[in-house]
Amino acid sequence: MNSPTSDSLLGPADVRELAAALGVRPTKQRGQNFVIDANTVRRIVRTAGVRPDDVVVEVGPGLGSLTLALLEVADRVTAVEIDDVLASALPATIAARMPERAERFALVHSDAMRVAELPGPPPTALVANLPYNVAVPVLLHMLDTFPTIERTLVMVQAEVADRLAAPPGSKVYGVPSVKANWYAEVKRAGAIGRNVFWPAPNVDSGLVALTRRAEPLRTTASRREVFAAVDAAFAQRRKTLRAALSGWAGSAAAAEEALVAAGVSPQARGESLTVEEFARIAEHKAAGRSEESS
Repeated sequence: MNSPTSDSLLGPADVRELAAALGVRPTKQRGQNFVIDANTVRRIVRTAGVRPDDVVVEVGPGLGSLTLALLEVADRVTAVEIDDVLASALPATIAARMPERAERFALVHSDAMRVAELPGPPPTALVANLPYNVAVPVLLHMLDTFPTIERTLVMVQAEVADRLAAPPGSKVYGVPSVKANWYAEVKRAGAIGRNVFWPAPNVDSGLVALTRRAEPLRTTASRREVFAAVDAAFAQRRKTLRAALSGWAGSAAAAEEALVAAGVSPQARGESLTVEEFARIAEHKAAGRSEESS
């Protein structure tokens, strides 16, 4: 296999030229900031640990900067793009700049939140520069829909990266932290400067690495039940769990009962709990309900 040359990747002039030819102006509405630095996309691929046998899914490929860097290394790349103009242009960009890898590329023209299946072999990795406004829902949807994704590396707004990777007890620990933890071990994997984007965003970016749990969380509660408990606990952050979960459990007394049965203090707050503890609380609420109905 011929190795692609560094000329295959997009530099600042290439990105602007492509955008001009397509009449594309990056929109805030879709959180579009195109990466214009070849070293940055190669660094993302390295940090993601992409291997020659990987089937990578990329969300929001834009003009193809990261897509080309992924194709240099991975076995296959499937890109999911919502934008009509960008989606129609990307296959031609790949064919022109990396013809020897073009047959290993597939495009899905869709909203990532609606994607339920992908062409070709199941994905083993997710690597993406996620639009800031939809980063968390898209990440959780992809992890839930494609259980074969073992490794994920996403570039997101720095504060979203902090939130996703935050441990229990941290000031920024919240719903995204707990839900991401349901699927994977999560850690910060670096920072990305503003000057590698066009247009330069007015926020910093960060990389987050997620490694899928070798075994799913052991619990008799469903993901939906656990996530409902998490949402309720953080909806009123300053309240104790007894109060915050009262609506979810049916009453403050029922919430207290589930908490005590789960070994969690009713006076604790959501930000101090692990995903395992939320799962136990959800289990005991479900158990309490089935006892009542029996």
